Amino acid sequence: MPPDPPPVTVPGGLPDGPPGGLPDGPPGGLPDGDFPLRRFLGMAMEAAGPGRARARLVVSGDHHNPNGVVHGAVLFAMVDTAMGHATITVLDGGRRCASVDVQLRFIRPAIAGTLVAEASVVRRGRSIVHLDARVEDGDGRLVATAAGTFAILEP
Repeated sequence: MPPDPPPVTVPGGLPDGPPGGLPDGPPGGLPDGDFPLRRFLGMAMEAAGPGRARARLVVSGDHHNPNGVVHGAVLFAMVDTAMGHATITVLDGGRRCASVDVQLRFIRPAIAGTLVAEASVVRRGRSIVHLDARVEDGDGRLVATAAGTFAILEP
């Protein structure tokens, strides 16, 4: 059996990422919506009103797959994170949420510039929230669409 590969390290640790977190944290107690993957990708979150949220990312070569386009996992992380933030905005009483299902459809490749994933709540039920999302490039061209379902977690 081959030895385990060495751990991957980022020189200087995880980057701080761009500013733009939700200043007081969304309802439900997530402090600023901050987590290591968000910082690693350089993703900024923006509140967009009740039931809506945006994830913004400036593309770098670190986001590319071996084919020179933004890796699908980066787009998925943007959509999933925006959907989670949009869900939190319609919850109360310390409730949180978790992804149950997210379907992502790639429309066109993204290579450079700024990407924005905007998510919106379609319907909030007692225990499930349904959402839609779109990812657009800096020229407003559609890169991907998504549909998701999030579970409402009791405190």
